[in-house]
Amino acid sequence: MIRTPLRPLARILRARDRGENPDEIEAENRRLRHEAIQDKARRRAEGRLVLMSACFILAFATVGLRMGALASSEPSEPRAQVLSSQIISQRADITDRRGRVLATNLLTHSVYAHPHQMIDPVGAAHGLAQIFPDLDEERLIRDFTGTRKFMWIKRKISPEQMQAVHDIGEPGLLFGPREMRIYPNGSIASHILGGSGFGQEGVSSAEVLGIAGVEKAFDNWLRDPSHDGAPLALSIDLTAQSAMEEVLASGMKVMNAKGAAGILLEIKTGEIVAMASLPDFDPNDRPRPLLKGDASDSPLFNRAVQGQYELGSTFKIFPIAQAMDLKLINPNTSINSTSPIKIGKYLIHDFHNYGKTLSVTDVIVKSSNVGTVRIAQMLGIERQKDFLKKLGLFEPTSIEMVEAPTGQPLVPSRWPAVTAATVSFGHGLAASPLHLAAAYATIGNHGRKVTPTLIHGRKRPEGEQILSPRAAELAIGMLRQVVTRGTARRADVEGYEVAGKTGTADKPRPSGGYYKNKVVATFASVFPASDPQYVLVVTLDEPSITNARGGESRTAGLTAVPVAAELVRRLAPLLGLKARTDEKLPTIAARFQPRVEPASGDGVRLVSNK
Repeated sequence: MIRTPLRPLARILRARDRGENPDEIEAENRRLRHEAIQDKARRRAEGRLVLMSACFILAFATVGLRMGALASSEPSEPRAQVLSSQIISQRADITDRRGRVLATNLLTHSVYAHPHQMIDPVGAAHGLAQIFPDLDEERLIRDFTGTRKFMWIKRKISPEQMQAVHDIGEPGLLFGPREMRIYPNGSIASHILGGSGFGQEGVSSAEVLGIAGVEKAFDNWLRDPSHDGAPLALSIDLTAQSAMEEVLASGMKVMNAKGAAGILLEIKTGEIVAMASLPDFDPNDRPRPLLKGDASDSPLFNRAVQGQYELGSTFKIFPIAQAMDLKLINPNTSINSTSPIKIGKYLIHDFHNYGKTLSVTDVIVKSSNVGTVRIAQMLGIERQKDFLKKLGLFEPTSIEMVEAPTGQPLVPSRWPAVTAATVSFGHGLAASPLHLAAAYATIGNHGRKVTPTLIHGRKRPEGEQILSPRAAELAIGMLRQVVTRGTARRADVEGYEVAGKTGTADKPRPSGGYYKNKVVATFASVFPASDPQYVLVVTLDEPSITNARGGESRTAGLTAVPVAAELVRRLAPLLGLKARTDEKLPTIAARFQPRVEPASGDGVRLVSNK
């Protein structure tokens, strides 16, 4: 490397020898050095300016491109970054079929503590205990004065509570915004909606997760931002649901029942317009599940979907409809009704002595166990099982609720002749009221299978043709006569052509056998009979009323039927059904209408086959 000396000594010495002034040489040398330094500094400055200009141009171009991309893109749901994990901070609403809100979100706050930042931990603990009585003041003091750096106080608080905490004036008490799930209608449709709770959460956001009902079944859908905030529209009608729960609650009280369930189902679509289970709960304050004892004792238990009941004589229409479909009988066929009938070592009785023969129509109208067994024997065991299986009585319903699989029917593992006999009149096979509603809807749908659903307006494939339309119409005609002159006369609501069947089944003991004074009373109905549009099923768990003679009565005709009649009176106008004044039986069934016998007296006796 060649270094340039600061002073040109050789030139200076030569200048002195020649008598010249050496200062001029040094001045020129300094000037050249300064110019070189300035050129170098200028080149460095120019390079920095070019670099900064390039950075500014790149930054503004990036911002411009991002703004353009955002302007041309579809809006998406914001996500909050908490603890390096993504928390979806929005959940879609749930509405009824008319768009009325059943579940929505509310912006609220959480309160948490940084104990190490507190000025007066004891005072803060005392103030919080006054605002939130469920908090333990002594435990708060221990936590605040210990080594903890962070702790939750409340995950969600009201604006009034937030102000009260703020008034404590403690800098170690902090608030975080979050959304909470609310159910503005309280306990209405509580078993359908289920409820929700917090999942992953941070101080400024929390995941809302479904924990039961449709909230759980559609959890991923409700949390999916790609739906652009569209609500989940259920098939239920809020007004009809409210009316059903009100009438059921009154009926349950009057009939001294332990519980009740009701289902209103639209036949042509399979959509559930109302479904209730009592007792119920408020999903805004969902109770804890029972850890021991009978699950049905909990208000969380959905009797309509999870209940496994022997539904008694409501089953009698199934073997009769099947036998008519196979042309083994018609409504006027005479059936041997001599009681009792012996099957193996067992005797099956009727409550009344109906004589030696009954027409098929009178078998269902008078609810003859013996007559039903005779018809079931014509079918044979395998055909009987196959038909019940096609009706969906061997598998859980496919209703869109997480509780549906727990409603697995209790089907006998063995099917000897006596089981085939008892199942024909509703004993020995336990299913839910929703199973029964779907089976009756299939009959009302001209024999085409109906699958119940809680989603409104969704296209569904046509069900299998299980019965011929003629057999289904004849079956509806018989059920209509059960109401006009049989065990369900109290359900004959003028103008609405109710057709249905009662069923009173003794409740089984957990240890085996049956209770003598505990029953499940059910009424399954279709209306209007001449043009079936709706199925209504009412089930009362352990009803008991005092009859005219001062004794106790538990039969469905005196308990479930009056409740169902009141439901028809309340619900039919809400559904837009107009009462008919020219009521007639279905055309085909009318041709086989038997002679009407005089009604018996009003005395009621405790039975298990009515």
